[in-house]
Amino acid sequence: MRWRSNKIALAIFVLALLVRVSYNLTVAAHYQPLHDSAQYRDIGLHIVQTHCFCLHGNIPTVGRAPLWPLLIGLLSLLFGPNDLFVRLFLCVLDAATCLLIYLFARRLLTERLALVAGMSAAFYPNLFIYTGWLYSETLYTFLLTAFCYLLYRFQRERTLLLAVASGLLPGLLALTRPNGLVLLVLFLVWLLVMGWQRLFAWRYVGRMLVLVPALALLLIVPWTWRNYLVTQRVLPIATGDGTVLLGSYNDLISQRSWDQMTWLNPLTSVPGISRHFPLYTCDARCEIGREELYKDYALLWMQTHLDKMPSLLTAHLANMWVPDAHEADLPTDRFTNQISTRVVLVLMRITPWPIYLLFIAGLWFTRRRWRDLLFVYGVLLVTIAQNIAFYGIPRFRAPIEPLLILLAVAALPSLLKFSVAAKRFRI
Repeated sequence: MRWRSNKIALAIFVLALLVRVSYNLTVAAHYQPLHDSAQYRDIGLHIVQTHCFCLHGNIPTVGRAPLWPLLIGLLSLLFGPNDLFVRLFLCVLDAATCLLIYLFARRLLTERLALVAGMSAAFYPNLFIYTGWLYSETLYTFLLTAFCYLLYRFQRERTLLLAVASGLLPGLLALTRPNGLVLLVLFLVWLLVMGWQRLFAWRYVGRMLVLVPALALLLIVPWTWRNYLVTQRVLPIATGDGTVLLGSYNDLISQRSWDQMTWLNPLTSVPGISRHFPLYTCDARCEIGREELYKDYALLWMQTHLDKMPSLLTAHLANMWVPDAHEADLPTDRFTNQISTRVVLVLMRITPWPIYLLFIAGLWFTRRRWRDLLFVYGVLLVTIAQNIAFYGIPRFRAPIEPLLILLAVAALPSLLKFSVAAKRFRI
């Protein structure tokens, strides 16, 4: 039985990998990095070529988390600067995410339902579209799914290996995106609830409260020290929250229709403020000052436009659940004349809806297993809250897409039982 399960797991990984490689060789065949993709690539190339975490020239930056640019740089050492090899690496990562979904569902549900979950993930467009560009979505989604899966196993097995992995993954998540630090806090809350529910002995909880943050900080502190050396300020991972907030809360954004109330670069939306800072020569200290000023102006705008806030926050929540993602650098937006692109666009607009409906049902039908899924629920809530507070777009839903699929599949047994019972009642 175990041999058969391993064959299925391998088949799902291979199938998911083929789907993603095919997407990159068709829809994204002519892709060249732009926007954030180009920044990640340029920083990665600077790391290996000039040994500087720099975006422009030899000017150190603290505007990006380091893990993804570092991986791009390492891949360039092995395969050269061609971005195709980086995207193929993302294909492997995302196929591994599909494998994790299968393994998670196999432990949580049944072998057959796990097969459904794995197959659904393999063909789900809102997962594989992000392998076609050089953003950090695919890496972050893989690490987050792995974290949720390992914590589910940790509740039952409590091995040292799982404990160590549980400490390293929050550190890697934070080094991929600064808001990954929130997941470390969420883990500590989850651990205390496990102790309160007597699923873990308090002595064991105390050990984990020390071990996990220590391991996470072991990864994060060296980068924090680097940031201190270039800014003379304590900055755990990266700055950039000021740019996000000011681009989300300003007059131009508030005057748009609800589906456009997302984000607009401060260079365009608030040029009177952003013009005080150089565009290409702003060093690390300059970036810190810029982000603090941006944040202050954004908070001031919120305080003086309280009447606008309900509609903006509601729009953030609604925009998060728009089924199809549209980004300036996304291959499906850049190469719309291709037949392959049109097929993927249709799938992007259709497939999320049944997942959403089944996911809502899954939340209800798994309520009695809330202890098993408490961390998953927490990740969902934290991600949604962050999207509301900053700005919601379909891309920011990407990290929880695997969890949506998992809970959607978890609803199927109860729905099938209900369907059978309804048929019997009619008879």
